[in-house]
Amino acid sequence: MPVNYTTPAADQLFPVAGVRLGVAEAEIRKKNRRDLTLVALDPGCTVAGVFTQNRFCAAPVQLCRSHLAGGKEIRALVINTGIANAGTGEPGRQAAQATCDAVGGLLGVAAEQVLPFSTGVILESLPVERIRAGLPAAGGDLKADNWYAAAHAIMTTDTVAKAASRRLVINGRTINITGVSKGAGMIKPNMATMLGFLATDAGIAQPLLDRLVKEAADASFNCITVDGDTSTNDSFVMIASGQSGASFAAESDAGWDEVRAAIVSVAVELAQAIVRDGEGATKFITVAVDGGLNVDECRQVGYAIGHSPLVKTAFFASDPNLGRILAAIGYAGIADLDVDGVRVWLDEVLVAEQGGRAAAYREEDGARVMAQAEITVRVDLGRGQAAARVYTCDFSYDYVKINADYRS
Repeated sequence: MPVNYTTPAADQLFPVAGVRLGVAEAEIRKKNRRDLTLVALDPGCTVAGVFTQNRFCAAPVQLCRSHLAGGKEIRALVINTGIANAGTGEPGRQAAQATCDAVGGLLGVAAEQVLPFSTGVILESLPVERIRAGLPAAGGDLKADNWYAAAHAIMTTDTVAKAASRRLVINGRTINITGVSKGAGMIKPNMATMLGFLATDAGIAQPLLDRLVKEAADASFNCITVDGDTSTNDSFVMIASGQSGASFAAESDAGWDEVRAAIVSVAVELAQAIVRDGEGATKFITVAVDGGLNVDECRQVGYAIGHSPLVKTAFFASDPNLGRILAAIGYAGIADLDVDGVRVWLDEVLVAEQGGRAAAYREEDGARVMAQAEITVRVDLGRGQAAARVYTCDFSYDYVKINADYRS
């Protein structure tokens, strides 16, 4: 079960004018499950995205990048689960193109105006004929208030659907923001085996949206790690329809700061939901690193702690084996780190300073914190003013079971 996370009810996910979603059962890998999602965009939407840095990026990722770079207005997204269409070479690229062709024919738009997304098993062929067969049902299901169904239809090993919404009034205009994400394993910063889709009815100029999607990703999906594996298909896409009547062309526009903050907060909630639902997770851990010379070295330390199987298994066992945290800090890659200046806390409990165990630290205090479902590890590097946050979870027996049986 996810750590302190419940999927919002359908009526808590606000429709975004100009964006309609439909789902269908296409039997892409398994029967009797929603596994195909179609998103139709009205004319006038701006769209931006960021994608995996894995060099073995999947065919749909390659096509998404090409279509976004082509400059044509994006009018649709199509998402399948079950098969990732990764590690499939030229046949995989042809399958992704055929999917875009099919969506274009259904909606009356060019194939270059369609962004395809796939998630699931790597190294298996995408059954395009099943997608073609399922698309009419997804098209017939298109409606603005279908975010809840879409959140379920993009799941793989997720135990719960992940979604978030915000509503705010700016300059007399009501703005809605809604997003969904999926992911539970093969999660590491620089995007992971996750998909995220966020839409708003604010109007956001393309250059501003291009900057915002990167900023939001850096504050959210690029701050999470479950198991340190960077996947092949991860994508985070942002859509701005403009149909609220509120529009923004520059960061100096009145109300932009509030809209940007709300959009980033939705992205953070979606990213944290992935960690809370990490495969086999029983604990949600925030690694807060302060006192760095720059953000990059703070993230290095956060990732070293968050990726460490030894740290993560200690959290699962509620065992304050804190030498594992110090070791991770030490190998994070800061060559000139003065360990005597480093301090470490578990929540409010100071556990290490001056190169070793804090004089006031008691094992029972560490064990008490480690037994909680939510824990903050705070590290002060004592080198500067920079800070960063990384979100992770523990490793349990179920992580091994889930991944051992993934293709069953």
